[in-house]
Amino acid sequence: MPELTQPEVYSPRTLQPLPVVELPDHELLAASAVDIASVEDEEESDGLMEKLTIVLDLDETLICAYESSTLPAVIRNQAIEAGLKSFELECFSSDKDCEGKPKVNYVTVFERPGLHDFLNHLGGFADLVLFTAGLEGYARPLVDRIDEENRFSLRLYRPSTIRTEYRDHVKDLSCLSKDLRRIVIVDNNPFSFLLQPLNGIPCIPFSAGQPHDSQLLDVILPLLKHLSLQNDVRPVLYERFHMPEWFQKHGIQT
Repeated sequence: MPELTQPEVYSPRTLQPLPVVELPDHELLAASAVDIASVEDEEESDGLMEKLTIVLDLDETLICAYESSTLPAVIRNQAIEAGLKSFELECFSSDKDCEGKPKVNYVTVFERPGLHDFLNHLGGFADLVLFTAGLEGYARPLVDRIDEENRFSLRLYRPSTIRTEYRDHVKDLSCLSKDLRRIVIVDNNPFSFLLQPLNGIPCIPFSAGQPHDSQLLDVILPLLKHLSLQNDVRPVLYERFHMPEWFQKHGIQT
């Protein structure tokens, strides 16, 4: 399948995005939905624990977006016919036109199945933060569309990411809290949370070719419910994903 080039204002990846390295074992992630099913209906403890903070990535985690002019009609039509919800969006590029004004780009956005139910459920037991490496001119109007109820208490864009010796656009969770016991990030790109590997859930990337994806409601939501009952999310996430070892395998000391 030909790649669809997207300008810098969009996600840095292309159509049918696949990681350049093998991601952590997603079968393990899928199994977690079974492992923790018994705790889904448990009530949160006596209310003494601080509310869980859930940091959510945007592109390929909650949605996937493509420059409309380069998205083949056959892919758009197949995705819509299969039931994916989509919308068109005007957003400002970092590029300038001949008059020095920001260029307007047209983007087709596909919502990951279950997105709104997922956000509604999370809002009931956690504080939500949107943290994207996308530029604000692209991401802000997009998030306005998917979060009309203002469920995100905070939105962070590319300028809030940092550069490390290993990767650019890393999301440092210490900018949100120095106490990392009750904070978790969900991101399709594990390198985004390399500074806090014990706080990350590496989710499967979402694209327009996955109309029957069920990760948000069937896999990630039950895991987050389970984490909301923990005094410290890090031991649970380490046992499930062993992210420090995964980073070491790819030459990154955490």
